Amino acid sequence: MSDAGRSEAGSGSVFHGLRTEGLEALLGSAPAGAELEFENTLRPQRFDEFVGQRQTLENLRVAISAAKARKDTPDHVLLSGPPGLGKTSLAKLIAIELGTTLHSTTGPALERARDLVGILTQLKRGDVLFIDEIHRVPAAVEEYLYSAMEDYAVDLTLDQGPNARVLPLKLERFVLVGATTREGLLSAPFRGRFGLLERLSPYPTEDLIAILERSARILAVAISPSAARTVAERSRGTPRIANRFLRRVRDLVQVCGAARAEPAHAIEALRRMGVDEFGLEDTDRRILAVLARNLTRPVGLKTLAAAIGEAEDTVEEVFEPHLLRCGFLERTSRGRLITAEGCAAIGVDAASLRPEGESAT
Repeated sequence: MSDAGRSEAGSGSVFHGLRTEGLEALLGSAPAGAELEFENTLRPQRFDEFVGQRQTLENLRVAISAAKARKDTPDHVLLSGPPGLGKTSLAKLIAIELGTTLHSTTGPALERARDLVGILTQLKRGDVLFIDEIHRVPAAVEEYLYSAMEDYAVDLTLDQGPNARVLPLKLERFVLVGATTREGLLSAPFRGRFGLLERLSPYPTEDLIAILERSARILAVAISPSAARTVAERSRGTPRIANRFLRRVRDLVQVCGAARAEPAHAIEALRRMGVDEFGLEDTDRRILAVLARNLTRPVGLKTLAAAIGEAEDTVEEVFEPHLLRCGFLERTSRGRLITAEGCAAIGVDAASLRPEGESAT
């Protein structure tokens, strides 16, 4: 974006006289149900509509085409990677391409073996069972999945003690699609039972622009190429975030009565959400601020999480990946350190915080 565009958006002159009653609510978090409905609307309905993750998409195409030619089911699929990259969408597309039904659940929901067996016995031949957060499946339930994945059968134990008996259940051939943000937490025997292991990576800006343009058509909002680029560059390489930002830009355009979204609208909407030019949100800046106060002393994850009031897993899985990709943070064996670029991103002069007599490394 041009300096003029930044200046115009920053001064607020584009929005002079705009009635803002209720605008903050429009630009804030929508109800969970509405967000989910929008997400489902924006999901691709065919492989041809899916943008990005080309290698993964091609591998899935080959596996499905070969299985259909053999009149068989493809191997079980494990999709790993950060949240919001399209794991759920790919699971739905696998079922669509196979022409079968998708059954969805989550790891934490499968508390007992009976919960899993109840789902497995409902599956028809070729159906897709999608388990999100599969790394959180309890160990006792995971063991039932071993035989289900390999032999398409499970032995359900009824009663306990002297009255215990085993009921063997034969299952239809199905496809298990597991999604995880923490592949390392899966046990080796479990991971080894997946024939297709695909890791999804953050999207480049050009792919996000293509996704935003498609989403804008679905949402019936016109968006200029430069506005789409502005949103894409601040979306942390994640389609889910890009679409969330787009909806807030759409709201602002609607309230302004503009014909289409321009860069100034995008910058203003994101500013109201606390998102800066680097895609950093308030929590990101608080993380960097804590690290800046301990400039040359590594900060442990537990200490960092306590300082900003977030769970350790949230810091490690949600916020750190983007900060690492941007080069704002370094992870060492002793803890986290902020970089010179990270200091600059939050407007901190690293030299002014460095202890007297200590030189920069």
